[in-house]
Amino acid sequence: MEFRFDPLAQRYPSQRYPLYARGGMVNSSSPQASAAGLEALRRGGNAVDAAIAAAACLTVTEPCSNGLGSDAFALVWSEKEQRLFGLNCSGPAPALADWKKVLDEGRDENGRMPRHGWTSVTVPGAVMAWASLTKRFGRRSLAENLAPAVQYARAGYPCGANLAQAWQGAFAAYQKSLRGDCFDAWFRTFAPAGRAPEAGELVRLPDHADSLEAIGESGGRAFYEGELARRIDAESRRYGGWLRYEDLAAFQPLWVEPIRVNYRGLEVCEIPPNGQGIVALMALNILKEFSLPSRDDPMSFHRQIEAIKIAFADAFRCVTDPRDMALDYHSLLTPAYGAAQAARMTERAQVYGSALPPKSGTVYLCAGDGEGNLVSYIQSNYMGFGSGIVVAGTGIALQNRGADFSLDPAAANVLKGGKRSYHTIIPGFLMRDGRPLGPFGVMGGYMQPQGHVQVVSNLVDFALDPQQALDAPRWQWMRDGSVTVESRFDPNLARALRRMGHDVRVDLSTSSFGRGQIILRQSNGVLVGGTESRTDSNIALI
Repeated sequence: MEFRFDPLAQRYPSQRYPLYARGGMVNSSSPQASAAGLEALRRGGNAVDAAIAAAACLTVTEPCSNGLGSDAFALVWSEKEQRLFGLNCSGPAPALADWKKVLDEGRDENGRMPRHGWTSVTVPGAVMAWASLTKRFGRRSLAENLAPAVQYARAGYPCGANLAQAWQGAFAAYQKSLRGDCFDAWFRTFAPAGRAPEAGELVRLPDHADSLEAIGESGGRAFYEGELARRIDAESRRYGGWLRYEDLAAFQPLWVEPIRVNYRGLEVCEIPPNGQGIVALMALNILKEFSLPSRDDPMSFHRQIEAIKIAFADAFRCVTDPRDMALDYHSLLTPAYGAAQAARMTERAQVYGSALPPKSGTVYLCAGDGEGNLVSYIQSNYMGFGSGIVVAGTGIALQNRGADFSLDPAAANVLKGGKRSYHTIIPGFLMRDGRPLGPFGVMGGYMQPQGHVQVVSNLVDFALDPQQALDAPRWQWMRDGSVTVESRFDPNLARALRRMGHDVRVDLSTSSFGRGQIILRQSNGVLVGGTESRTDSNIALI
């Protein structure tokens, strides 16, 4: 006899506490991925090896959020070099991409870029991120770090409760929306039984395992210059896509200087545009002009919300591939600009600009080792499983990052061949006086900079520990101008925000409020971490 229960039914409150470690820590939204990262540490690897092992595993154990066709960003503190490095592995639109063609032939029913199909596919960057990080910082080979992911894909793993829910939702939506032979491989790969898996059911992805092995053995070259690249090219040509072998072979990672603002004595660091990390920094640059009384005071939340609205209005106006930005993005982070933006704020909710685009799926992880190296890493297929395109026989699910391009030729983010789009995924990092405090992140599309602001404020303004900083009830400014709050959000605060003019609505789900991880390094070298209580997160530590 088997016990019968609903694994997502939360009838009673539960508590998590921050965890401490000396030899290393890996935090991710999947227990298997955290375990893979821990194995890399135990086998002589460093924090970068651990992050790559976890990231590869997440393509297997959370395919509804990321995959081999994802993009990726990373912030890496190298203790040896005493420096924070930024890596942008977001891929550009294929060279053949043209907004005019989409406007004439391929736009969706609302006149925008389509969310699914080959038109939404850009060059995937995650595999390049794994290879580049391994070459520059790793101690183990890429094949060694990918081995746990290969094992999970081939032998199978039990589907988690949150994963099953997301998978089932995607399957139901795809049954209605994905039409055409180009989507058949998605259903064969992710719904071979004609349905999505249930919680506790074993999931096997044998084609994915084969591709991971080829990627590992070739140091990533198979994906961009070898057999996998040729198969991607062939599928794209077959179904009228723009992506070509030449696009993959020409792709290179971007090593970038992180951007940062000082928030009450802490340096908050993000990847520069085309990523939206600048939104979080702009909001914090505004908030530092105010005192946030406490988490019990509605004015604290009002100011956070208004700062985010102002920051998004600026970002949607100008953020895109830096080569196509009309201004120097550093000008958006000056103290004077932050003060000027703060002066626009009143004690009433206002409308400042653009509405938010749709929700999406992403995975975030962080890792630290006993030597002082720290990694903040994020990768994503963008909207859930991405484009709905799986390259037949490979398990490669391709992202739909191109859906964020504009079809307005006057817009900063207009579609153009070889151009990187405005990008939602953002790893965060905290420093003080040039020394690292640690990585943090909150995944979840356009919730991400909002989550970053709330987590940083929880840590700095309200003195919450890393776990409490993640557990605290969240708000989210939405595309229609409303503000949704979690069901655990204080109703008295919600009513006060309504009186200030905010259209506050309660969202009974937890999935739309992001999923975060934090690792902070104490002055004695001990790591303290928090992990997301809204999903199947886990901390693995030594």
